[in-house]
Amino acid sequence: MSRSKTEATLEVRDGVAVLTLDAPERYNALTLPMCGEMVEAMEEVDRTPGIGALVVRGAGKAFCSGADLSTLSDAGKDPLDASAFADLGTLYETFMRLGRVTVPTLAAVRGPAVGAGMNLMLAADLRIVARDARLISGFLKRGLHPGGGHFTLLDRVAGRELTAAMALFGEEINGEQAVRAGLAWDAVDAEQLDDRALELARRVAKDPELARAAVANFRRETGATPMSWDVALQFERTTQMWSMRRG
Repeated sequence: MSRSKTEATLEVRDGVAVLTLDAPERYNALTLPMCGEMVEAMEEVDRTPGIGALVVRGAGKAFCSGADLSTLSDAGKDPLDASAFADLGTLYETFMRLGRVTVPTLAAVRGPAVGAGMNLMLAADLRIVARDARLISGFLKRGLHPGGGHFTLLDRVAGRELTAAMALFGEEINGEQAVRAGLAWDAVDAEQLDDRALELARRVAKDPELARAAVANFRRETGATPMSWDVALQFERTTQMWSMRRG
Protein backbone atom coordinates (compact mmCIF):
# COMPACT_ATOMS: atom_id res chain seq x y z
CA MET A 1 0.00 0.00 0.00
CA SER A 2 1.28 3.51 -0.73
CA ARG A 3 -0.13 6.97 -0.70
CA SER A 4 1.55 10.10 -2.01
CA LYS A 5 0.93 13.56 -0.66
CA THR A 6 2.24 16.97 -1.53
CA GLU A 7 4.97 17.02 1.12
CA ALA A 8 4.87 13.62 2.82
CA THR A 9 4.66 10.02 1.63
CA LEU A 10 3.41 7.01 3.55
CA GLU A 11 4.38 3.55 2.31
CA VAL A 12 3.59 0.22 3.96
CA ARG A 13 5.32 -3.05 3.25
CA ASP A 14 5.55 -6.24 5.33
CA GLY A 15 3.84 -4.57 8.28
CA VAL A 16 6.25 -1.61 8.38
CA ALA A 17 5.04 1.92 7.59
CA VAL A 18 7.61 4.40 6.29
CA LEU A 19 6.70 8.08 6.58
CA THR A 20 8.99 10.24 4.42
CA LEU A 21 9.25 14.00 4.75
CA ASP A 22 9.35 14.80 1.06
CA ALA A 23 10.51 18.38 0.52
CA PRO A 24 14.23 17.90 -0.17
CA GLU A 25 14.51 21.28 -1.90
CA ARG A 26 14.14 22.96 1.52
CA TYR A 27 15.82 20.15 3.50
CA ASN A 28 12.41 18.93 4.67
CA ALA A 29 11.68 22.02 6.76
CA LEU A 30 8.26 21.70 8.37
CA THR A 31 5.38 23.74 6.97
CA LEU A 32 1.83 23.69 8.25
CA PRO A 33 0.58 21.64 5.25
CA MET A 34 3.37 19.11 5.75
CA CYS A 35 2.54 18.83 9.45
CA GLY A 36 -1.10 18.21 8.61
CA GLU A 37 -0.19 15.49 6.15
CA MET A 38 2.14 13.83 8.64
CA VAL A 39 -0.52 13.77 11.34
CA GLU A 40 -3.03 12.32 8.86
CA ALA A 41 -0.51 9.62 7.90
CA MET A 42 0.08 8.70 11.54
CA GLU A 43 -3.66 8.42 12.08
CA GLU A 44 -3.79 6.03 9.13
CA VAL A 45 -1.06 3.93 10.77
CA ASP A 46 -3.16 3.72 13.94
CA ARG A 47 -6.24 2.70 11.95
CA THR A 48 -4.43 -0.13 10.16
CA PRO A 49 -4.08 -3.16 12.48
CA GLY A 50 -1.65 -4.95 10.17
CA ILE A 51 1.02 -2.27 10.73
CA GLY A 52 3.48 -3.11 13.51
CA ALA A 53 6.12 -0.36 13.24
CA LEU A 54 6.64 3.13 11.84
CA VAL A 55 9.90 4.54 10.43
CA VAL A 56 10.17 8.32 9.96
CA ARG A 57 12.80 9.55 7.50
CA GLY A 58 13.62 12.52 5.29
CA ALA A 59 14.01 12.55 1.52
CA GLY A 60 17.28 13.74 0.03
CA LYS A 61 20.22 14.89 2.12
CA ALA A 62 18.43 15.91 5.33
CA PHE A 63 16.16 14.50 7.97
CA CYS A 64 14.52 17.83 8.85
CA SER A 65 16.05 21.30 9.00
CA GLY A 66 13.44 22.54 11.46
CA ALA A 67 10.36 24.67 11.06
CA ASP A 68 10.07 26.60 7.82
CA LEU A 69 11.29 30.14 8.45
CA SER A 70 8.19 31.74 6.96
CA THR A 71 6.03 29.80 9.42
CA LEU A 72 8.11 31.09 12.32
CA SER A 73 8.21 34.65 11.04
CA ASP A 74 4.44 34.71 10.53
CA ALA A 75 3.91 33.50 14.08
CA GLY A 76 6.37 36.09 15.36
CA LYS A 77 4.51 39.06 13.88
CA ASP A 78 1.98 38.86 16.69
CA PRO A 79 2.58 35.91 19.03
CA LEU A 80 -0.64 36.66 20.91
CA ASP A 81 -2.76 36.44 17.77
CA ALA A 82 -5.08 33.44 17.96
CA SER A 83 -4.17 32.16 14.49
CA ALA A 84 -0.43 32.44 15.20
CA PHE A 85 -0.92 30.54 18.45
CA ALA A 86 -2.88 27.86 16.59
CA ASP A 87 -0.24 27.59 13.87
CA LEU A 88 2.47 26.84 16.41
CA GLY A 89 0.10 24.34 17.98
CA THR A 90 -0.17 22.57 14.62
CA LEU A 91 3.60 22.32 14.48
CA TYR A 92 3.83 21.01 18.04
CA GLU A 93 1.05 18.48 17.45
CA THR A 94 3.25 16.74 14.89
CA PHE A 95 5.78 15.80 17.59
CA MET A 96 3.08 14.90 20.06
CA ARG A 97 1.27 12.75 17.52
CA LEU A 98 4.44 10.80 16.75
CA GLY A 99 4.84 10.17 20.47
CA ARG A 100 1.29 8.77 20.59
CA VAL A 101 1.40 6.52 17.52
CA THR A 102 0.23 3.10 18.70
CA VAL A 103 3.11 1.15 17.12
CA PRO A 104 6.85 1.27 17.89
CA THR A 105 8.44 4.23 16.11
CA LEU A 106 11.93 4.72 14.77
CA ALA A 107 13.61 7.83 13.34
CA ALA A 108 16.16 7.24 10.56
CA VAL A 109 18.30 10.38 10.52
CA ARG A 110 20.69 11.44 7.77
CA GLY A 111 22.11 14.90 7.32
CA PRO A 112 20.85 17.73 9.50
CA ALA A 113 18.20 17.43 12.19
CA VAL A 114 17.76 20.96 13.49
CA GLY A 115 15.42 22.52 16.06
CA ALA A 116 11.94 21.19 15.35
CA GLY A 117 13.62 18.45 13.33
CA MET A 118 15.38 17.33 16.49
CA ASN A 119 12.04 17.38 18.31
CA LEU A 120 10.61 15.06 15.69
CA MET A 121 13.60 12.74 15.98
CA LEU A 122 13.38 12.74 19.78
CA ALA A 123 9.65 11.95 19.76
CA ALA A 124 10.35 8.51 18.27
CA ASP A 125 10.96 5.45 20.43
CA LEU A 126 14.37 4.77 18.86
CA ARG A 127 16.86 6.60 16.66
CA ILE A 128 19.25 5.25 14.00
CA VAL A 129 21.58 7.90 12.59
CA ALA A 130 24.07 8.26 9.78
CA ARG A 131 27.62 8.61 11.05
CA ASP A 132 27.86 12.07 9.50
CA ALA A 133 24.42 13.24 10.62
CA ARG A 134 24.35 16.75 12.11
CA LEU A 135 22.22 17.11 15.24
CA ILE A 136 21.71 20.77 16.12
CA SER A 137 19.37 22.34 18.66
CA GLY A 138 19.70 25.69 16.93
CA PHE A 139 16.94 27.67 18.63
CA LEU A 140 19.08 30.19 20.53
CA LYS A 141 21.28 30.76 17.47
CA ARG A 142 18.15 31.96 15.66
CA GLY A 143 17.22 34.22 18.57
CA LEU A 144 14.40 31.89 19.60
CA HIS A 145 13.55 30.21 22.85
CA PRO A 146 13.25 26.42 22.35
CA GLY A 147 9.73 25.18 21.68
CA GLY A 148 7.80 21.96 21.34
CA GLY A 149 9.05 20.65 24.69
CA HIS A 150 12.62 20.61 23.38
CA PHE A 151 14.34 20.65 26.78
CA THR A 152 12.17 17.80 28.06
CA LEU A 153 12.48 15.68 24.91
CA LEU A 154 16.26 16.01 24.87
CA ASP A 155 16.69 15.46 28.61
CA ARG A 156 14.56 12.32 28.77
CA VAL A 157 16.64 10.67 26.04
CA ALA A 158 20.18 11.81 26.84
CA GLY A 159 20.18 13.61 30.19
CA ARG A 160 20.75 17.07 31.59
CA GLU A 161 24.41 17.52 30.66
CA LEU A 162 23.90 16.93 26.95
CA THR A 163 20.71 19.00 27.01
CA ALA A 164 22.61 21.95 28.43
CA ALA A 165 25.49 21.50 25.96
CA MET A 166 23.23 21.39 22.91
CA ALA A 167 20.18 23.49 23.79
CA LEU A 168 21.88 26.20 25.87
CA PHE A 169 25.47 26.30 24.68
CA GLY A 170 24.97 25.45 21.01
CA GLU A 171 27.04 22.29 20.73
CA GLU A 172 26.52 20.31 17.52
CA ILE A 173 27.11 16.55 17.44
CA ASN A 174 27.40 13.96 14.69
CA GLY A 175 25.94 10.47 14.54
CA GLU A 176 28.80 8.68 16.26
CA GLN A 177 28.82 11.23 19.07
CA ALA A 178 25.06 10.81 19.40
CA VAL A 179 25.45 7.08 20.00
CA ARG A 180 28.19 7.62 22.58
CA ALA A 181 25.99 10.17 24.34
CA GLY A 182 22.97 7.85 24.42
CA LEU A 183 21.00 10.00 22.01
CA ALA A 184 20.80 7.27 19.33
CA TRP A 185 21.07 3.50 19.23
CA ASP A 186 23.27 2.96 16.19
CA ALA A 187 25.32 4.99 13.71
CA VAL A 188 25.90 3.60 10.22
CA ASP A 189 27.11 4.86 6.86
CA ALA A 190 24.46 7.02 5.21
CA GLU A 191 23.84 4.54 2.40
CA GLN A 192 23.09 1.81 4.96
CA LEU A 193 20.71 3.90 7.06
CA ASP A 194 17.38 2.89 5.55
CA ASP A 195 18.27 -0.80 5.49
CA ARG A 196 19.33 -0.74 9.14
CA ALA A 197 16.18 1.07 10.20
CA LEU A 198 13.97 -1.33 8.25
CA GLU A 199 15.84 -4.32 9.67
CA LEU A 200 14.91 -3.27 13.21
CA ALA A 201 11.37 -2.25 12.28
CA ARG A 202 10.63 -5.58 10.59
CA ARG A 203 11.60 -7.51 13.71
CA VAL A 204 8.93 -5.94 15.88
CA ALA A 205 6.40 -5.63 13.04
CA LYS A 206 6.20 -9.42 12.59
CA ASP A 207 3.52 -9.45 15.30
CA PRO A 208 1.63 -6.14 15.04
CA GLU A 209 -0.84 -6.92 17.83
CA LEU A 210 1.94 -7.72 20.28
CA ALA A 211 4.02 -4.76 19.09
CA ARG A 212 1.19 -2.36 19.91
CA ALA A 213 0.63 -3.86 23.36
CA ALA A 214 4.34 -3.88 24.16
CA VAL A 215 5.07 -0.30 23.09
CA ALA A 216 2.14 1.02 25.12
CA ASN A 217 3.60 -0.47 28.28
CA PHE A 218 7.15 0.50 27.29
CA ARG A 219 6.11 4.15 27.18
CA ARG A 220 4.23 3.97 30.48
CA GLU A 221 7.14 2.34 32.30
CA THR A 222 10.02 4.40 30.91
CA GLY A 223 10.76 8.04 30.17
CA ALA A 224 10.68 11.06 32.43
CA THR A 225 8.77 9.36 35.27
CA PRO A 226 9.62 5.63 35.16
CA MET A 227 7.69 3.21 37.35
CA SER A 228 9.29 1.46 40.28
CA TRP A 229 10.20 -2.16 39.63
CA ASP A 230 7.51 -3.63 41.87
CA VAL A 231 4.79 -1.50 40.26
CA ALA A 232 6.04 -2.34 36.75
CA LEU A 233 6.02 -6.05 37.56
CA GLN A 234 2.34 -5.94 38.47
CA PHE A 235 1.56 -3.57 35.60
CA GLU A 236 2.98 -5.96 33.01
CA ARG A 237 1.30 -9.06 34.38
CA THR A 238 -2.06 -8.61 32.62
CA THR A 239 -0.56 -7.92 29.20
CA GLN A 240 1.91 -10.79 29.49
CA MET A 241 -0.88 -13.20 30.40
CA TRP A 242 -2.94 -11.90 27.47
CA SER A 243 0.01 -12.67 25.14
CA MET A 244 0.26 -16.21 26.54
CA ARG A 245 -3.42 -16.89 25.83
CA ARG A 246 -3.42 -15.70 22.21
CA GLY A 247 -2.28 -19.02 20.74
